[in-house]
Amino acid sequence: MIVGFWVSLLIILYTFIGYGFVLFLLIKIKRLFYTSAPLDGNLEFPKVTILIAAYNEEEIVEAKVENTLGLDYPHEKKQIIFVTDGSTDSTTDKLNRFNDIVVLHEDSRAGKMAAIKRSMPFVEGEILIFTDANTFLNNDAIKELVKHYQNDKVGAVAGEKRIFVDETADASSAGEGFYWKYESLLKKWDYELYSNVGAAGELFSIRTTLYQNVEADTIIDDHMIAMRIAEKGYIIAYEPKAYAMETASANTAEELKRKIRIAAGGIQSIFRLKKAANPFNNPIFTFQYISHRVLRWTITPFLLIILLVVNGLIVYSYDSIFYKVIFILQILFYTLSILGFFFESKNIRIKALFVPYYFCLMNYAVIAGIVRYFKKNQSAAWEKSKRK
Repeated sequence: MIVGFWVSLLIILYTFIGYGFVLFLLIKIKRLFYTSAPLDGNLEFPKVTILIAAYNEEEIVEAKVENTLGLDYPHEKKQIIFVTDGSTDSTTDKLNRFNDIVVLHEDSRAGKMAAIKRSMPFVEGEILIFTDANTFLNNDAIKELVKHYQNDKVGAVAGEKRIFVDETADASSAGEGFYWKYESLLKKWDYELYSNVGAAGELFSIRTTLYQNVEADTIIDDHMIAMRIAEKGYIIAYEPKAYAMETASANTAEELKRKIRIAAGGIQSIFRLKKAANPFNNPIFTFQYISHRVLRWTITPFLLIILLVVNGLIVYSYDSIFYKVIFILQILFYTLSILGFFFESKNIRIKALFVPYYFCLMNYAVIAGIVRYFKKNQSAAWEKSKRK
């Protein structure tokens, strides 16, 4: 029981807190011996293709087009492609009113990965930029992304995801906003050490020549596309000055649905990215990948349960102040989470309870996602989460 307690506790602490401290320390050491050369902001701009999969986005698609057309980048070097496969609303009709974009549509819906694969013959840009239909990019986003390709070792560049959180935010908004702020910090440090370990579909880019089709049933295509490039030995850069803004999920139920899908995709990707997990291929990248992704998507949520149970058994069997304090702290944390759930259901906003509630929600989603994956209940076709 004692061994199980300490193994569980140390892995949990490392996964959610310790890895950030280790990263920070390694970066400090790296800065003593290595200084990266500044990127040239006046480079000759390459041609880019912005690829957007839009399924039933009639309410927002025109605003997305205007946002994309208005980005600060030479018009003649910017190609915009929308793929609307399976859309049954007016999304395609609204897009066809614009002369400056390419619209691809088929009545059947086979998932985002199939839509991306179908669009590749139409891509003209040497840099391919992926962004979601329900996100809006900052004006300099493209310029900030493409500058990293001055480094021949960079094969992909991830932008930053930002969640709009207002004063009346519920747990899904405030929790997701806090989570992405922490994630953005880790991504910044990951890149400074060596490379990012994936990309979010809200905004990322790749060298078009490095694109390779991933399996048609891929659940989180953005992550897999970027990681397959990393497995070839290229770096996934990170640029916080290129960001995509979106609102949080409409409510906690919608956020949970999204997180479960991502978790199912996470465990699927772990089984398929064998080269990334092989330390003999690239030990630094494998260290980052396992620390930042694999632990979160596999054992750590289960260890939270094991830690609570084992700690309770230890308290029952031994008279130890230390183990009693840890057990009480766990009970307090989960009580706050339950209170967060209760007040959320009553539409009462107590922000101090958002973090424990969202933390438990995320870890429950991982367990549920793993179960869903092994039951083969997760489709590759994205079931849209409602947004605020």
